[in-house]
Amino acid sequence: MRRLLAPIPIAVLCAVVALVSLLAYGLASNEPDRKVDDALAAGERDPAPDIELPKLQSSGTSSLADYRGQVVVLNYWASWCPPCRDESPLLERWHRRLAKSNATVLGVDVQDVSGDARAFAAKYGLTYPMLRDGPGDTRDKLGILGLPETFVIDRRGRIAAVQRGAVDEQFMREKVAPLLKERT
Repeated sequence: MRRLLAPIPIAVLCAVVALVSLLAYGLASNEPDRKVDDALAAGERDPAPDIELPKLQSSGTSSLADYRGQVVVLNYWASWCPPCRDESPLLERWHRRLAKSNATVLGVDVQDVSGDARAFAAKYGLTYPMLRDGPGDTRDKLGILGLPETFVIDRRGRIAAVQRGAVDEQFMREKVAPLLKERT
């Protein structure tokens, strides 16, 4: 019994309890924000967050509010992301279609070197507007879990759909196309 109450085993036990507590806290606090997903599952459209970011291809900033009245396919991507490469031609085709209906694709490059991002846009012939995300501010507001992720914003500035992972033709037809008929 005296051995168990010795200072070294008690110190080791305290250290193990502290590490387990710290790990549990870390896991609980890093739980992804599912607010957007929960609202959509309930049939609700929450307002899109106020996003203002630097432009990727030129100087100045742009905000999501600049696109109010348009349907916006807000796509988060990076040049090093293989699924982002795969979906880029589809997003460009849809951007050209959407432009005829007062709608757009809006790309947001994240966790990337600006030069690599611009080279990526040139390689894939991407003509839709693009912004650069900072240290994660907008990703945190939207509860982004990985890349790519796409949020569809209706003409009233509300999140109407989300795709966690690469978009495909079916997603665009089912989630984006119907919004083009909606009025503000």
